[in-house]
Amino acid sequence: MVEVPVPQEKWSGKIVTVALGNTPEEGGSRSSKLMLGGETGMPFLSFEGLGHRQRLAGEVLDDIEGITEVSIAPFIDVAEDPAAWAKKWAELGADVICLKLRSTNPEGKDASPEDAVRTVQDVLEAVDLPIIVYGCGSEEKDAKTMEAVSNACAKERVLLGQAEEGAYKSISAAATVNGHGIVAYSNLDVNLAKQMNILLADFGVKLENVLMDPLMAALGMGLEYSYSVNERIRLAALMGDRMLQAPMLCDLTSAWETREATEENDAWGDVTERGAWWEATTGLAALLSGADLLIVRHPRCLEILQDAITELRGE
Repeated sequence: MVEVPVPQEKWSGKIVTVALGNTPEEGGSRSSKLMLGGETGMPFLSFEGLGHRQRLAGEVLDDIEGITEVSIAPFIDVAEDPAAWAKKWAELGADVICLKLRSTNPEGKDASPEDAVRTVQDVLEAVDLPIIVYGCGSEEKDAKTMEAVSNACAKERVLLGQAEEGAYKSISAAATVNGHGIVAYSNLDVNLAKQMNILLADFGVKLENVLMDPLMAALGMGLEYSYSVNERIRLAALMGDRMLQAPMLCDLTSAWETREATEENDAWGDVTERGAWWEATTGLAALLSGADLLIVRHPRCLEILQDAITELRGE
């Protein structure tokens, strides 16, 4: 019988491994340390090197003003309590909690950094999963908030988001001083993604502390372009470009902002199932293009993607 050779690529590069969360032995309180990255080949090609399992982070909001109601309906009973929301995600099987401090927006509730710290600490006490903490998007306010959060979580090894080309120094300093990780955000541009990592490196941030967010466009909002950017980043990294060898994070929650995902239309089927699959389809594309960590909003999406990751990895 003729043996068919596996068309295996010989890559010179490897994706860096980034750790999230510190265990009690390391001074933290997380039940385990989560490892991301480590691939030596393209996604799910076991004969080239799978790396660490792709992970899913459940989104928790401290302010639901303006959020599409159907997207958070399963959490409506805990929507005013971020700690209870996080606990529900843990029960559903999320690997990570992604806490977005929307209430700190100076044009909204304008919650103080001290209020934000209390929310973060409540979430840390409620669950023993690693956490990601995002600010509100206001550079000046986020600088103060992230500094306070970083100091309050000094031994927990959280991931702080996000560093952008024009606003990375304050969050980089806040993360580095306490050994936290950073989300490096770029807007659908391979060169900008690389430039962000170079800027962070020049500022003293090691690649082992960086997760890249190249901006994941949702289905119907530029999915193909996002897929191409992610894939080109991963190919360049495997071909030896050191400054692109950080793991990738993709936020899928923008899928709920597309009109087709949530518009009431009998011909399009049940809006809840449609919206969840809209988010999950965006997530599947992100996974196949090289994402290592996905942020999800709906439990049905979490279920779909957990099953997909297990099957694609042959586990």
